[in-house]
Amino acid sequence: MSPRRVHLRITGLVQGVSYRASTRDAALELGVRGWVRNLSNGDVEALAEADAQIIEHFITWCRRGPEEARVTGVQIDEAATTEALNGFEVRR
Repeated sequence: MSPRRVHLRITGLVQGVSYRASTRDAALELGVRGWVRNLSNGDVEALAEADAQIIEHFITWCRRGPEEARVTGVQIDEAATTEALNGFEVRR
C-alpha cells in the first residue's frame, strides 16, 4: 500500500490544551510520520504521512484531540511528497 500525505488545519480550542504533544503521541502510536505546530491565529497545523487506512485513524483522532481540546473543524488537503519525513515532531 502506498503512503498518503495530508496537510491538516485544526480549529477550535486547540492551543494551551496539550494538543501538539498529544498529537505527537497519537502519531507515534499509529506509526504516522510528520509534524505538528501552533499557528499565530490559534489554529494547529499538521503534516502527516502513513498508509491511507492509518491516516484515516489519525484524522479521526485529530477531530477529537485530547480531552481538554474542543475541536470545531479539521481542514484536510492532500499534500505533495516534497520533503522526507522521519518520525513525528512538534514544531515551534
